Amino acid sequence: MKALIIVDLQNDFCPGGALPAPEGDHIVPVINKLMNKFYLIVASKDWHPESTVHFEKWPAHCVRKTSGAEFHPGLNSAKIQKVFLKGTDDKDDGYSAFEATNENLAEYLRKKQVSELYVTGLVTEYCVKQTALESLRQGFKTFVVEDAVQGINAHPNDVPQAKAEMEEAGAHFIKADEV
Repeated sequence: MKALIIVDLQNDFCPGGALPAPEGDHIVPVINKLMNKFYLIVASKDWHPESTVHFEKWPAHCVRKTSGAEFHPGLNSAKIQKVFLKGTDDKDDGYSAFEATNENLAEYLRKKQVSELYVTGLVTEYCVKQTALESLRQGFKTFVVEDAVQGINAHPNDVPQAKAEMEEAGAHFIKADEV
């Protein structure tokens, strides 16, 4: 069984948000189309408290119960079966979806007999990368859908370095039309 995970496709990571990935909203139509190819679709959300050590490194973003923490309005979120909340503690960064505190993502996927995880969402060099790496560590065959992820690329090599790190760990990079 294969599953699609949508990592942090939230308003604050899209243009106009508190910590935007340039053109982060351009992946929404790609992900919506991809959803038609999967029986199981899950997503993660940054769900930060108002005060957290995480905001010492980053501008305040995805504060729980704010519009910035909601999914991008163009995302067909009705197709998402389960949302995993991460970064929920005031001492927790919560980069990987596998760090969710409301339910254990790896256990959930195993119960659903998932063997392949297709990773999409925001931001390539942080939450997407950490989710893909942990997916591999958890034993899932991991695919990163290149045209369904977007990075911030604060430094010119951030996204290429993240991609190289994921590939070296065993992640497969594919295009949405190859799924």
